[in-house]
Amino acid sequence: MTLMFLYGTALCIAALVLILFATRPQQADIPLDRRRPPVEESDSRLSRFAGSAVRAMERFLKNHPQRLYRAELLETAGVRLTQADMFLLVITGGIAGLALGLVVGGPPLGILFLALSPVIGHLTLIFRISRRRSKFEDQLGDTLQLLTGGLRAGHSILRAIDAAALEADAPTSDEMRRVITETSLGKDLLVSLLDASKRMESEDFAWIAQAIQINREVGGDLAEVLDQVGETIRERSEIKGQIRALAAEGKFSAYILVALPFAIGGMLMVVSPGYVDPLFTNPLGWVMIGASVVMMTIGCLWLRKIIDLKF
Repeated sequence: MTLMFLYGTALCIAALVLILFATRPQQADIPLDRRRPPVEESDSRLSRFAGSAVRAMERFLKNHPQRLYRAELLETAGVRLTQADMFLLVITGGIAGLALGLVVGGPPLGILFLALSPVIGHLTLIFRISRRRSKFEDQLGDTLQLLTGGLRAGHSILRAIDAAALEADAPTSDEMRRVITETSLGKDLLVSLLDASKRMESEDFAWIAQAIQINREVGGDLAEVLDQVGETIRERSEIKGQIRALAAEGKFSAYILVALPFAIGGMLMVVSPGYVDPLFTNPLGWVMIGASVVMMTIGCLWLRKIIDLKF
């Protein structure tokens, strides 16, 4: 088993070296003082192939639209990739996982790695979206201070939002910049702010948007209103922190329970590969795998319902 793994690793490294050697830019033996800067035609064959693959994938997605890895999801996750780039990245990862599985554990493991590639890609996007929204919520207090500071300095609300876009950290800066861009193109400020709150799933930011809209209609000291909203948001954040601390033990236990079967199965595949072969070669093993997937799904949903506290 170890020899097969080392042999497969050596083959992968050798293939990578050959690809890099074959796709390196060709340079003529010309003196430095006579050389010209490289032009686009001198791009490597690998870069041209990647560009052609992306264009082909874009044409396919244009003719056959897909909801998986759609542009809105990638934008919310803060990923600077198009849908075609994400599809190609997942396909490449699946092929690499298939090759690694064939070398390490044979066809069943390779097919498993290939099937897990789109799942891992989707879960990665969900994790990035969740982390980005959490950071946005944590930055709301600083965002309100930037807005109230700009208003007290005599700026309009749009100018204060623009200043927040320049001085705040991501993802607040990205969302504020988008609000300014959409407003400059003719979109209503309230609609743009509410759209940002929906993207970030932030009820607190929706309060800020409504407070700004009410102040624009009835007048008054907007900075004072935002200060009061900020105080309410900070109190809510303290309560949320206490609830997260109390629920942390349950979440950690749930993660361990979900990961334990996969960890034990992976360890058995590495330590004693023949021990788990009947699961993939015997019809009864396939039935057991299907039943375990169903029970794991029910267990994951049950655990999620227990640890997902609404407040």
